[in-house]
Amino acid sequence: MTGQITEKEALLRLSALCVRGEHCSYEMEEKMRRWGMDAEAQARVLDALRRGKFVDDERYARAFVSDKIRYNKWGRRKVEQGLWAKRIDGEVRRRVLDEVPDADYLAVLRPLLKARARSARGADAAALNRSLVRYALGRGFDYRLVRQCIDVPDDMEDCDGC
Repeated sequence: MTGQITEKEALLRLSALCVRGEHCSYEMEEKMRRWGMDAEAQARVLDALRRGKFVDDERYARAFVSDKIRYNKWGRRKVEQGLWAKRIDGEVRRRVLDEVPDADYLAVLRPLLKARARSARGADAAALNRSLVRYALGRGFDYRLVRQCIDVPDDMEDCDGC
């Protein structure tokens, strides 16, 4: 967009955007920065969005965590990095992530590891385990949870913790 927009116009555009989906403060600030708004105007617009409950970083973090675990099949570490990249406050990140039980991560991890184990060709058990651990760690899962699923004998069918 060329030229600057007014505070009122920015507020209308951003509130309309927030009605369609969850957005965090950082995303709103970046959008206003790209529009060429000065820092004081950005602060006023962001304050108005917060007062109007259009932007709530904790609510955003809950939605982000839920979506990334369920749809992107990410583990805690990768979700945490995503929240950090969105500049969500550390206390909010910890609080929201601590609310997610291990069972939710395990429900995602078990099918991922099963599918990965089926697609591995000609690997001995030790090589397969190393490959599965690397894969799961790369998706952001805690080593403790990965071991909990991998240490079950055979093809992880009886994974009682998973």
